[in-house]
Amino acid sequence: MGRELGGGASVSKSARPPNYGKLWTREELILAFDLYCRIPFSKATTKNAAVQEVARLLGRTPAAVSRKLGNFGSFDPALQERDISGLPHTGQLDREIWDEFHHDWNALVDEADQIRQQRGAGILPEEVLEAPQGPSERVSTRKERLHQGFFRQAVLTAYEYRCCVTGISLPECLSASHIIPWNEAPGLRTDPTNGLCLSATFHRLFDAGLVTIRPGFTIQVSRAVLTHCDPPTIKHVASFHEKRAMEPSRFAPAAECLNWHAAHVFQQ
Repeated sequence: MGRELGGGASVSKSARPPNYGKLWTREELILAFDLYCRIPFSKATTKNAAVQEVARLLGRTPAAVSRKLGNFGSFDPALQERDISGLPHTGQLDREIWDEFHHDWNALVDEADQIRQQRGAGILPEEVLEAPQGPSERVSTRKERLHQGFFRQAVLTAYEYRCCVTGISLPECLSASHIIPWNEAPGLRTDPTNGLCLSATFHRLFDAGLVTIRPGFTIQVSRAVLTHCDPPTIKHVASFHEKRAMEPSRFAPAAECLNWHAAHVFQQ
């Protein structure tokens, strides 16, 4: 039997928030699903500061938000593969939100932001951590900051803040790397299945086409690196050739994205 996550103690009448016991609205579910994608499922608890902040914004208890994240977990095939069941008793609207936005990440980020603004919340501070990559790219609009922030959080939490090649776990050294570049596929800019968690060095190597990852998570290093005799750092990069990359806990890279990178960016 799979493991479940969620729950919470009862709340006294005097401490009940405004929406206690009320049915969840579409707007509330959008904010909850946005949060579900940003934090590890194992940390979707009442003690999580992000859960508490969304609960405050929605006028609900942290326990209610935690349970709703558990409901979304019941739809997640990546959790099912790990024998984690999520929480039962989901609603039809829960499923509709999952189906609508699980393949339209840009719309999820945009709608969630509009709802936060309507409720008096500002831009999330984590959403300005990293600019889009590429010589002509820059963070110039709120939408770009929002999209890049969501992408970074979803990708890094999926890999539990570890480089999928080296395993390094220093957040300051990690990047959420687009497989198909930001400027090549606007529709995939926020899609975490178009992302890899890479250290700064391997992010640059990946963008330069000197490293790629094949479907099946096999690391391929370009001949330009393999035939380079020195210095020792080059040999270190070459040592990962044909090794297996670490798979994420969810949002596994789409095979079509990996194949695109191998065909259009990777230097054989």
